[in-house]
Amino acid sequence: MNDSRSVSNGSPSGGGRVSPVLLALRRIGPFRGFLLALALVLVGLFAPGWLGALILLVLVVALAALASRTWPVTPPAHRAVRLVILALLLVVIIAKVD
Repeated sequence: MNDSRSVSNGSPSGGGRVSPVLLALRRIGPFRGFLLALALVLVGLFAPGWLGALILLVLVVALAALASRTWPVTPPAHRAVRLVILALLLVVIIAKVD
């Protein structure tokens, strides 16, 4: 059965290659990944000026890359939430730089 929403798991029959970053995220698990992202957001929010903005920018780039890799299998409602979160983080980055 070939489902267009399936993601390659790195097996030869999967037709694609999984990046090392995604394999590391798979080992971390969703709950620990959430806690890591939350910790980075808090550090970025409380760090002063440019340092905090840089930490948040690294997080935004990482989350955007992850979202782009999982976009085909993400339901539309979850896509919207991800875009809103990324936009809010960008607004915070701009506010921290000013």
